[in-house]
Amino acid sequence: MEADWDELAIVQLPSPGLHLPTVPISTFSFDTTQELLWTGNNHGRVTSFYGPHLERYTSYRGHAPPDGPVKQFLFTEKGIISLSKQSVHYSHRRGLTQWHLTSTEFKDLKCINFTSKGTREILVAGCQDQMFKVDVEKGTITDSLPAEAQYTTMKRAGQYLCAATKNGGIHILDSNSLSVVKTFEGHTGSISDMDAKGDFLATCGWSPRQQYAYMLDPFTNVFSLKTLKQLPPIPFHTGAAFVRMHPRMSTTAFIASQNGQMQVIDLMNPDSANLRQLNLYESYLTGFEMAPSGEAIALVDSNSHIHLWGSPTKVHFPEYSNPTETADHNVPPPPTIDWSLDTPLNTVGMPYYKEQLLSSWPSHLVFEVGAPPPKIDNMILNNMTRTDIGFFAKNPRTKRRNQAEATRQIDRVSDSLSAPKFLSEKTRTAPSFTEPDAKAAETMETLTDLHLDDVTRKDVPAMYGNVEIKYSKFGVDDFDFAYYNQTPYSGLETHITNSYANPLLQLFRFTPLIRNLALQHTSSPCLFESCLLCELGFLIDMLEKAGGLNCQASNFLKTFSGLSNAVSLNLLEEFAPNVALTSMIQNLNRFLLDKISEEFRQMLPQLGHSGPSAMDQVLETQARASMRCAQCNNETIRGGKNFVSELMYPAKHVMKNTRIPRPTFSQILKASVERQDQTRGWCTKCNRYQQMVQRKTIQSVPGVLMLNAAIQSHEAKLLWSIPNWLPQEIGIIVDQGQFYCFEGQDLKLHLQRGVHQIMVYELVGVVADINSGEHQKPHLVATINTGPSSRDEDAEDTWHLFNDFLVRPIPKDEALRFEPSWKLPSVLSYQLKSARNKIDDSWKNNLDTSILYRWWSSNATPPETKFKLLQSPAETPRPGYPVAIDAEFIRLQAEEIEMKADGTRQTIRPDRKGLARVSVCRGEGEYAGLAFIDDYIAVTEQVVDYLTEWSGISPGDLNRETSPHAPVSLKHAYKKLWLLLNLGCVFVGHSLANDFRTINIHVPKHQVVDTSNLFFKPDFKRKLNLKFLAWCVLKESIQQETHDSIEDATTALKLWRKYEEFVDAGVLEQMLNDIYAKGSQYRFKAPGSGGAAVGQGGGMRGGGGEVLEPMTTPKKAGVAFGSVGFRSPLRR
Repeated sequence: MEADWDELAIVQLPSPGLHLPTVPISTFSFDTTQELLWTGNNHGRVTSFYGPHLERYTSYRGHAPPDGPVKQFLFTEKGIISLSKQSVHYSHRRGLTQWHLTSTEFKDLKCINFTSKGTREILVAGCQDQMFKVDVEKGTITDSLPAEAQYTTMKRAGQYLCAATKNGGIHILDSNSLSVVKTFEGHTGSISDMDAKGDFLATCGWSPRQQYAYMLDPFTNVFSLKTLKQLPPIPFHTGAAFVRMHPRMSTTAFIASQNGQMQVIDLMNPDSANLRQLNLYESYLTGFEMAPSGEAIALVDSNSHIHLWGSPTKVHFPEYSNPTETADHNVPPPPTIDWSLDTPLNTVGMPYYKEQLLSSWPSHLVFEVGAPPPKIDNMILNNMTRTDIGFFAKNPRTKRRNQAEATRQIDRVSDSLSAPKFLSEKTRTAPSFTEPDAKAAETMETLTDLHLDDVTRKDVPAMYGNVEIKYSKFGVDDFDFAYYNQTPYSGLETHITNSYANPLLQLFRFTPLIRNLALQHTSSPCLFESCLLCELGFLIDMLEKAGGLNCQASNFLKTFSGLSNAVSLNLLEEFAPNVALTSMIQNLNRFLLDKISEEFRQMLPQLGHSGPSAMDQVLETQARASMRCAQCNNETIRGGKNFVSELMYPAKHVMKNTRIPRPTFSQILKASVERQDQTRGWCTKCNRYQQMVQRKTIQSVPGVLMLNAAIQSHEAKLLWSIPNWLPQEIGIIVDQGQFYCFEGQDLKLHLQRGVHQIMVYELVGVVADINSGEHQKPHLVATINTGPSSRDEDAEDTWHLFNDFLVRPIPKDEALRFEPSWKLPSVLSYQLKSARNKIDDSWKNNLDTSILYRWWSSNATPPETKFKLLQSPAETPRPGYPVAIDAEFIRLQAEEIEMKADGTRQTIRPDRKGLARVSVCRGEGEYAGLAFIDDYIAVTEQVVDYLTEWSGISPGDLNRETSPHAPVSLKHAYKKLWLLLNLGCVFVGHSLANDFRTINIHVPKHQVVDTSNLFFKPDFKRKLNLKFLAWCVLKESIQQETHDSIEDATTALKLWRKYEEFVDAGVLEQMLNDIYAKGSQYRFKAPGSGGAAVGQGGGMRGGGGEVLEPMTTPKKAGVAFGSVGFRSPLRR
């Protein structure tokens, strides 16, 4: 309160009628977006006053008289919400009703406030046993929940809702879950007034006195919302009746008594108080309110007078106000045009249109002339050697001798799946945001052609075709992945090397027994750099968290591609261009199962476990292999185990014999598991090579049967083309070394008899090889039953097609239908039916977090002013704990660009970036802003560009032998982030979507605070960079010489705190308008980099020397970021 403050206006609330006494003011409040003061009386009437002279603006009846007085106001951009005892009313500021909500469950409502969803949802409570969530847009009750107590007042500060109870207590509620996290004993009687801002909560109240009944307490209670502890109370001897926190000075409070004494006090220094006395004539104060700008206060007395105080030269209500709408003026008629032959047509403006014009050329009049040259094979481009006259490369032999390619491709499949429009194009051309794109709907109709009417058609449905990512100038983020996937299951992208493994990885993800053990292992202290099981766990967790959004298996495939034995086994696409995909995926299946079983056993000694591992029990078929000499009958028996069984089919003459029935799947499976071969081997008794007979005796079968279809002959293809030949359920009995398999009616009969212990397996999914046409490359898809992996035990079987990032539900008959010409199975997965819906998430409670508390290098730790490890258990990450993050990247592979005949460029494959540095800082507490993770990632592959100007990474920084920064492995750095994610931390940063995509981690939206979205107005269609926001909002200069991830992370953290201050003060919209206005003035570049500089005196100066007004709420002197914690004036 400055020295020139004075009483600016006194008005009385109008009486309800002529010759009637005035009605007391039951509540009043300043508007958060316009220069309005709103009042409510005991008869339910709402009246507003405009400007510092309190001129009457609107007056309307918001509630019926039986509903009692108006209790409270809330404000949104579109209108005002008022509350009475039994109703909630929402109207425009002009008085027009938007909705009026009543309910028989509304008994005695007292208070309302916004939830964590902002102004879209309110929480209504009162002196009753229930609270209600109300959708502000629709005016409907969305949820009803029990109340812990009867609430009379409710204030919001940050993530908490502070509610005063009827008996004088205070409940601190989490704004997300609305659960009580802390309870305070405020006053022994009841709460008179309460306010919360920033990190503080202040209350006034009543207490019983002997002989005097209830009296106001001579003090104000203060609580810290940061530590959730009570602070020393502030004495106020005349009886504290009202309290308000200053909206911009977080530790300043206004306390007033009923007789008009007012005290302005600093909560951190209560000894220095500024006293004022208001002149009240034969009345007493009944209300006190402060404007969101802090430049005005309003008081109400018992005679229904409103007193407005403020500085005559500075008074305004909101921090940044929107214009208040007044009555429309008469609009003059449009000018008349004197039409004549000489009137120029350009005097008539062109209409704005969104439909296609008739002047556009129809497709039948557009002709293709000439033929484009054939595209050079990528294998040739990647392996070229320079010579004096050009380049040469080894012939990959992907074509026959003298074979020419028909580049026109006239006979291309007519219903092939075309790429959708880019998101940026849809934004420009869509008639509205609610209208679906007609072409998208048309293509989705093509996708639904599933041969339900004619299952014998041999042409390939569009949904089985190759899907390809298209790239615009905005990169992969502009590609419409949702066009291909509208299910809750995420697909995998295809532009990554060796992405042929995508269907098999999806199959592992939907097999609960493999999924559970992979995540259990990932949560263990495993730190092996090349552990594929850890990478599989990371990938499965990402797919589950994504919930239908596209993902990529880049980290898994990068680790897999780096394994030396993967090359020798022909598992890498670039080294095996002529190997059929079905053979590669079957070899990969065998390789991965053996590898993940071995990696699971590696951790058993560390965990104190002996004997067969849980992974072996899930995947391993135990058998004894006997080798018998055909000459001397000498038999050698040895133990045997395998993780994959390859199906063996009868000989051709048996298959062609029509007199015997076709073999069933269970018969072929039995013959394949009990494989009996004849081969030449060394006989120790004959002491020479002899014909040997090999046979397996099965001891036990695993929980998951992984089968390779191994189709080689045409007869086997015809077998698979028989409708319903592949059963969805099979039964297996292992008894005294004998293996029996049943299906169909035989299985039902054994289950009814119950004589033998039969294990029932159900089909989880199939990886199929698709050869969809002459001009489309063969590729792999997966058809998976998502029912067994559902958490709902009553979930029905639902089959889905996973064609990389195209995911859609399909009927069971379509999923299990195979065609010899274009669709054949490669890998099958059966799982015990007893394991259905057994989704084990106990790993989340057993996360090994030791990696977060140790320094893993022999190098000395950085100075504690820049880096400090987390201290356990004081700084254990918890749900909701904010951490600031930023990452720097390097370019590992340049983008591939194709120049078209018309001169335009088309991106074939984008550049591939790698994580070079990641920094994570504390988001709250004593060391807020101090990094506890600052990892440089060691790189073994060739780096195309270090991007030093943007990353701050120099050559040698990522080399373990030359780097001064102690580089760690990618898996080491990634696991720290993964642990923070699953511990529930909230990641704060700027443009985090790009960082998370390159890091290959999916963070749910409720765990992300992206400052590029916080300070963004969709109307401007432009997001602001971090450097400009730091200059404009924080008045700081960053990225002066190069980028530093710690600096960027802490800057984003500061911006988030400033954003919260703007929201608490109700000035966010005005601040954003001002930021964009200044951005337009400076071309959205910080003046430090564009010819202007940041002034030394705290203000910002342009290039011409003019002083720019501060863009933020005033910064409290003496509170430094990082040294004493965010918004923490408690620490000295």
